[in-house]
Amino acid sequence: MRAIVQDAYGPPEVLRLTEIERPVPGRGEVLLRVHAAGLDQGVWHLMTGTPYALRAAGFGLRAPKQRVRGMDVAGRVESVGPGVTRWRPGDEVYGTCAGSFAEFACAKEDGLAPRPARLTPEEAAVVPISACTALQALRAGRLTPGQRVLVIGAGGGVGTYAVQLAKALGAGHVTGVCSTPKTELVRSLGADEVVDYTSEDPTDGVHPYDLVLDIGGNRPLRRLRRALAPRGTLIIVGGETDGRWIGGHDRQLRALLLSPFTRHRLRGLAAAPRPGDLRTLGELIGSGALTPVVDRAYPLAEVPDAIRRLREGRVRGKIAIRVQDVSGPLPGVRAAPVADRP
Repeated sequence: MRAIVQDAYGPPEVLRLTEIERPVPGRGEVLLRVHAAGLDQGVWHLMTGTPYALRAAGFGLRAPKQRVRGMDVAGRVESVGPGVTRWRPGDEVYGTCAGSFAEFACAKEDGLAPRPARLTPEEAAVVPISACTALQALRAGRLTPGQRVLVIGAGGGVGTYAVQLAKALGAGHVTGVCSTPKTELVRSLGADEVVDYTSEDPTDGVHPYDLVLDIGGNRPLRRLRRALAPRGTLIIVGGETDGRWIGGHDRQLRALLLSPFTRHRLRGLAAAPRPGDLRTLGELIGSGALTPVVDRAYPLAEVPDAIRRLREGRVRGKIAIRVQDVSGPLPGVRAAPVADRP
């Protein structure tokens, strides 16, 4: 089969499209014929091996243990391993696995859910990691109906889901923070208010929020706390800084240490896709309350270019990788407003 592999940590140039052996499903695993895969910042971190804490966590000290990149997946069950009872060959599924940037990949039985019927494979493939992260962030923030929510990074992969989910879960007022080119998109997702951070400071404290989600940002804790109501909650989701050892996670550690000494509730988030969350998301997608935003879909051979675009910060929503036809032309932008989408 064809796959995107890497044998050393580094920039996108370390990735190459090559022929490798098709994997064989083990106990509790299924073999998927991959139709599409999703791209997120986690792929970049695993590709570069940064922050270094990732390597120490078991992903490989000098070189990646898992040669094939990609985690989000949508495809068809090709065969099942011993002990698998939930899936049969031919089932259309989506979820997570190791090595989805390939024509075939093995996934754990409980890491998959039925692909929502209203989604294309490309749309389904960009849901699992980012949408589960957004859902778990709102749960960690103990969102209750009627609360005021601030989503910083509302135009990105996790943020586009967070805005929609906050509204679906009953938030009274959702403010999305993004750059100028993404303001109309965020407004179309249901945000009650959109703040362009290039011209306004969303943390000026003028409008206090019950819950603030800081997604992939780098604002200091003292500024984020200015946006909170007296007993508000801050959830830090990731973080992109130049720190080589723990990256942006230093803010999460400081938040955890500071929280007991303030009226604010300060938390970091370590999200992981769960089968129950995939089912919940599938129901919301089926009802029309949640719609993936796909910036564009790249063919498998152009994964390095897709990663470069992701790191430029211009992606509206998510990038999909189309695997089924690796020789097709590069599609155009698909980030249509939710109201205009079927």
